[in-house]
Amino acid sequence: MSQYRRLYLQGGCYFFTVVTHARTPILIDNFTRLKDAFYHVKKSLPFQMEAIVILPDHLHCIWNLPESDQDFSTRWKLIKHYFSIGMKASKSLRNEKNIWQNRFWEHLIRNEKDFNRHMDYIHYNPVKHQLVKSPKDWQYGSFKKCVEQGLYDVNWGKSEADYKYENLNLE
Repeated sequence: MSQYRRLYLQGGCYFFTVVTHARTPILIDNFTRLKDAFYHVKKSLPFQMEAIVILPDHLHCIWNLPESDQDFSTRWKLIKHYFSIGMKASKSLRNEKNIWQNRFWEHLIRNEKDFNRHMDYIHYNPVKHQLVKSPKDWQYGSFKKCVEQGLYDVNWGKSEADYKYENLNLE
């Protein structure tokens, strides 16, 4: 087995995928709890959320870290911790709550094309999972904010032709 190493870059821009334990669909039902966990962590360890989508059993997002900081792992550890406080769950062999998968996926965004590709992936994800017919119909994400910022047309993603990166399999 090859050794897995994370790539830490101060001020880096990262795409993340975080999944619940056994893909248990708990995130939408606990949306406020998740939002509060992000808020709590961002107060002490700031980062810029560029995009996010929350689905029942996983989430995708893009963060920009501060110029002098590379520690996304502590942020995710704390977000998972604050989300999990008070939740009932079975215990793992290490006596941890079985709420999140132990790991998460990260990808260092390399350039504007890579950034745009991951933005599209995030915003098309609810359509890909057949939760809605158009990204504008999904309320648990940043698509509407991106439309307000002029990054997307409100009807983007309504057809598969709009989504150019359907073969990008990050889950």
